[in-house]
Amino acid sequence: MTDTDDRLVFLDEEESAAGSGQTIAMLPPWRVLIVDDDADVHETTTFALRDITILNRPIEFLHAYSGAEALEKLRADDDIAVMLLDVVMETPDAGLQIIRVVRTELKLVNLRIVLRTGQPGQAPEMDAISSFDINDYKTKNELTRNKLFTTLTAALRSYDQLKRLDASRLGLEKIIAASNEFITKPGLKSFAEGVITQIAGLLGVTPEGLVCASRIPSDSPEHAAEQLKVIAAAGKYCHFIDQDLNRISAPEISAALTTSLTEHRSQWGSNNVTLYFESREGHKYAAFIDSSKAIAAVDQHLLEVFCTNIALCANNIELVSALREQAFFDRLVRLPNRVAMLRELDNALGGPDCGHQGLAIIDVDQFSSINDIFGHHYGDSLLRAIAERLRAFFPHCFIARVAGDVFGILGRRESLTPEAIHRVFAAPFSIDRVEHPLSTSIGVVHLGDVQGDGSDGIQNAYIALKRAKSSGMGQSAYYSEAIANETRARSRMLSDLQRALLSGDQLFTVFQPQYCLGSGSLTGFETLVRWRLPDGQFVPPSDFIPIAEHSSLIVNLGEWVLRNALEAIDHLHRNGHAGLTVAVNVSTVQLRQPNFLAVLDQALTDSGVDPTYLELEITESAAALGLDQVAGLVRSIRSRGIAVAIDDFGTGFSSLSYLDRLAVDRLKIDRAFVCTLDDGSSGRVTEMIVPLGKHLGMKVLAEGVETRAQLARLRALGCDEIQGYLIARPMPLPELEQWLLTDAEDVLKRAEPA
Repeated sequence: MTDTDDRLVFLDEEESAAGSGQTIAMLPPWRVLIVDDDADVHETTTFALRDITILNRPIEFLHAYSGAEALEKLRADDDIAVMLLDVVMETPDAGLQIIRVVRTELKLVNLRIVLRTGQPGQAPEMDAISSFDINDYKTKNELTRNKLFTTLTAALRSYDQLKRLDASRLGLEKIIAASNEFITKPGLKSFAEGVITQIAGLLGVTPEGLVCASRIPSDSPEHAAEQLKVIAAAGKYCHFIDQDLNRISAPEISAALTTSLTEHRSQWGSNNVTLYFESREGHKYAAFIDSSKAIAAVDQHLLEVFCTNIALCANNIELVSALREQAFFDRLVRLPNRVAMLRELDNALGGPDCGHQGLAIIDVDQFSSINDIFGHHYGDSLLRAIAERLRAFFPHCFIARVAGDVFGILGRRESLTPEAIHRVFAAPFSIDRVEHPLSTSIGVVHLGDVQGDGSDGIQNAYIALKRAKSSGMGQSAYYSEAIANETRARSRMLSDLQRALLSGDQLFTVFQPQYCLGSGSLTGFETLVRWRLPDGQFVPPSDFIPIAEHSSLIVNLGEWVLRNALEAIDHLHRNGHAGLTVAVNVSTVQLRQPNFLAVLDQALTDSGVDPTYLELEITESAAALGLDQVAGLVRSIRSRGIAVAIDDFGTGFSSLSYLDRLAVDRLKIDRAFVCTLDDGSSGRVTEMIVPLGKHLGMKVLAEGVETRAQLARLRALGCDEIQGYLIARPMPLPELEQWLLTDAEDVLKRAEPA
């Protein structure tokens, strides 16, 4: 390579429009790497472009005198904008080899390359440009000062555009990532914190000194101007969180945020930025960001795009927040709901203060009756009044509505005593100018006694509540392991009863004879159900019948008993015992079923039994269905020819109007009243029931008759029929048949009057 070939010849010495007379902006210089094995080329290139600014930025030259040195610098520094590269150095294609490494190995795709050569024949121009990403290809004698300036300007402009595209691409990627992140945030506060974090990431600064504020909508328009509140902050501004904007001790920040929120625009300061955006629902947000430097134009544009996108995110966040409110908040009483209580309980059970906290479940006594009598609007108003009073009495507790008329309170054990809760309801509630006194049943559990999560805590409190309700209205009970064991035993009994009903080998029916005092003959039998376990032990009906009723298993069990009774009486009729009737107990739960009459009709059809041989026994508790409904059912039953009896009369509602409107066929006196007849001075209830039934045109049957003294008193009172051990114990059908053949006649003779 000769001096003539390698020398840069500058034919034009005139100043360009971007010469030394222009003021250099305070921006970082463009970094240009000269790669050439001739030191004169380095010197003349530097001299030719001295004091030149391109695109308002000065130039800083870096130097490499071999291909290896150039690659070393490029590996260490990825902020080089342009490389002025000689083609021929150590080898005829050294420059082209450098380009190959730069593009394929170092992946420096933005670096602009101006290829220079003093020997044009060494690298064909078209091949070089088509094979490699080269910004320009010139021979050294073409590069006058003006042409060098023009070539370098074009290369730097291209580099700047590529960098801006990169910045936009990265910014958009961050915005997309930020949007995805925001969607997962559980609420407005977390969303605002995310805004701070993402803006800091976009600007390349730490989240120190960032504040986000929001205009909170007010129910009163006249107060709207005051509803500016800091909802998230970071770094040295953390203490501003949840403060009103006009009260923070940073007037410059308050002013910037207020201006953005009132003028609906972003602001760019010398060392900060205040961004404005709003959601589709009209909620307005502003974010103040400290920055150690002025925000570049490209970053301003990026942040404007960010604000547009983040406004869309705000819409989604507000929607998600509304959905979360629906999921965790009860709008009727303006309290958290059961789901929120479960979440709060989970947190409390996992916290260090668990042993000192308790949960109370409060059930309003007879609330369904209040709704029925006064209407649902009144009931809703009453629930809101209860919620308001609970908030006032327990301001430091977590209060939730966990069911229709059931409230839960989570707080310190010493606060959640039944006495403290009953004081809430000591004064009546004034609803629609009606003073309404209330009583409540309360179940309390100490969290230290809960083994499990929040659902276990609520379940334990309900176990205590059920114990309280079993004692009557206005009672309370604490959860204990003994109560839990009893509840678990009842649950096991229910499961066992279900299996027994399905298997059919443990449950069986028995029949107790009923005796007519007037004729001295049998009239029929009452059907009863018995449960014998595989080990031969019996489960008392008083234990399993209430469980069946509470679980609605009584519906299937009752139908099974009905069909067994009809089969039994049909069998007796066909075997010489015509005219006898069979009585079957019907639970209120069965009567409540919409298809009760259809089930009854189908059972009669399947058995072929004349309906006049069937009697259904209902209890006074059926009045809970409503007098009109029960009276309608009784009429429908009797219209089929089926008799109806009131069982256990005197132990339930005992309403004479109820009894008169039902117009049933028979009253059955409960054994609790019959057993007092042995004492000549007692039996006053029985003495009233017998003439009452007769006056209403009903037959009267006394249950549980065990002694001749009881029989004599009942006969003297005019009782029509008796049932009890004095005549016979309940017997399975085979034993009953044998009793009818061998023992019945003698037993009935002994029951005749002396």
